[in-house]
Amino acid sequence: MIGPLVRISALVGVAKAQLARAPGRTVLAVVAVALAVLSVTLFASLGVGVVSVGQDRIEETDRDVWITSDPVDGSTGGTENAIVGAHAISADVSQRDDVSRAAPIGLYTTYVGTDPADLRPITAVGVYETHGGFDFESGSGFDGDRDALDVPPGETDATDVVVDPTFADELGVTVGDTVYVGVGASGESARAFTVVGTADLYSQYLGEPTITMRLTELQGLAGSRGTDRAAFVTVDVADGADSAAVSDDLAAAYPQYDVRTSDEQFLSMIRDRGLVVTSGAALVGLSVVGGIVLTANLFVLLAYQQRQQLAALRAVGLSRPVIAGLVGVQGFIIGAVGGAVALVATGPITGQLNAVVRDLVGYGSLLQTPPSVYALGAVVAIAIGSIAAVAGGWSASRYACLSRL
Repeated sequence: MIGPLVRISALVGVAKAQLARAPGRTVLAVVAVALAVLSVTLFASLGVGVVSVGQDRIEETDRDVWITSDPVDGSTGGTENAIVGAHAISADVSQRDDVSRAAPIGLYTTYVGTDPADLRPITAVGVYETHGGFDFESGSGFDGDRDALDVPPGETDATDVVVDPTFADELGVTVGDTVYVGVGASGESARAFTVVGTADLYSQYLGEPTITMRLTELQGLAGSRGTDRAAFVTVDVADGADSAAVSDDLAAAYPQYDVRTSDEQFLSMIRDRGLVVTSGAALVGLSVVGGIVLTANLFVLLAYQQRQQLAALRAVGLSRPVIAGLVGVQGFIIGAVGGAVALVATGPITGQLNAVVRDLVGYGSLLQTPPSVYALGAVVAIAIGSIAAVAGGWSASRYACLSRL
């Protein structure tokens, strides 16, 4: 038992001496491993984020069942809200004992600005009230009008609007200021609204800046109060009720619409965005393969750079397995240090990249780093690095001979 420990200790000592003898080369190797592992963790975090961001958005809405349908003008990319009589449906569904509340959500393209003659296009989300999860940066939201939820909408004097923080900065407005909202760029239909808060909840969900206002007001601007159109009717089931059973009952009651649980809604979104999911999986696969290739190539080159020293060790009687083990120990040390540097840097770098992505496209957490991402980076740095180094050392031991001295 003592003999193997002495040999391993001697092997580690020789490996450390080899690394210390060429500090510049060792530092470059550590940096190279750190960059290879960073490529793994960053690409993997992007792949994980691409796949999971949609599921996060669905879960954040905290709704159990979704009633929806394809856009009326879907073939041309239109966004005409397909559910007709949305408030009546919501009121009818809310009467069920196994439902605590149902509410419609509308999506319309509007034009917003501080001057009716200078309006910018932006998606407006119409809701019953500003529910939980808005996480306002400033101000607050607006309360729901029970009558507006239970009966078809009519005229209203309310003029509250929640604006995406980035869009509010572009307009130069804050809480208490007035903006004009219309459905045409000319501003002829624009009405004055008061900014009551800034929040990006629905901006993250849609991936672009949005404003949020009462659905009844939005329908009034869009001219769809008569047909009472909405894009979704969301349903909260009562405590103890089974979401799947409620979904099945509503699907039978409204066969003209698609009725899904929140999980089914997420899967539907995945099917509609197969290219996005494929891209996310490809990024994860590319990160793993790329990291392994980069790490293996690095340690093969490291072994080749030491061919003369290894030839000298062979000349004094060290066997090929010992030579391979010597390079493998070096790979373990370099992989551990380089991997640690990369894993420590992964969090801050993903934070900075998420800030850039948020400014560009509105998603605040497109790069996600669950423990599995760090585990993947550690495996590539240490396990794959050590195996590649042993393989490189074994290969180097073939040409580490007296003729190399």
